[in-house]
Amino acid sequence: MIDQLRKIGLSDLEARCYLTLYEEPDLSGYEIAKRVSVSRTNVYAALRALKDKGMCRTIEANPVLYTPVPIDEMVRLLQTDFEQTAKILVEELRTPPKSASSFYNWQGDKALETVIRRVISNADKHILVDIWSEDVHWIEESLAEAEKRGVDVTLIVIGESHTSLKHVITHKRSEEWDQMESRKFSILCDSQAAVIGSFGKAYKLSALETDHPSITELLKNDFYHDLVMKQIEEDFKAELDEKYGTDYENIIQRYKEILS
Repeated sequence: MIDQLRKIGLSDLEARCYLTLYEEPDLSGYEIAKRVSVSRTNVYAALRALKDKGMCRTIEANPVLYTPVPIDEMVRLLQTDFEQTAKILVEELRTPPKSASSFYNWQGDKALETVIRRVISNADKHILVDIWSEDVHWIEESLAEAEKRGVDVTLIVIGESHTSLKHVITHKRSEEWDQMESRKFSILCDSQAAVIGSFGKAYKLSALETDHPSITELLKNDFYHDLVMKQIEEDFKAELDEKYGTDYENIIQRYKEILS
């Protein structure tokens, strides 16, 4: 709970003081200091900060007593303040026209998680995701939230995945695929915003974010071929295996080195 209170602007000590008052209102600074095991000087400073932030009130007595403002009232106030601030920012700082598309590089777990959540949360109409089954957990929660708000989500998974998402296209993979050091993924939102990258122990987690049309069109073309080939394979698997070999070996034999 302290972590949640910190996210709305409280310091660690302020959060502990607030929770102490939540458990037992109308305490003096001295009593609060005993409960949190921190010096009275620091506790009084934290209580002043809580009062300035509107998180607690005082009762004029001897000594002065402190009592918390109910958290639901504070949350409503914070929501109102945030909505007003967000409205002003959107109106005053509208994104200027772009002169050219850009490419942004992201590295590390936290950066990847943030860019994935941001791009998905800003999708309005449809999301295409192509990812290995081992890595579905990175995006599943964000995609489920997108589905709840009415976004059409299509998940293309390499390997079996037990996901609750509605529209899933599963590609089987051969043993050769399991030897690959890098597992690529791609996300395309509203045919405009794209994130492509890779997971894998041999490489530092990284991704590229862009709205460049060459990338977005490439991802749409990949999806087109995935969709068409999936249906053809379901309808004509026996004939395809007989003519082209399992996993199209007769076709790709010449290009094995490139594709490996």
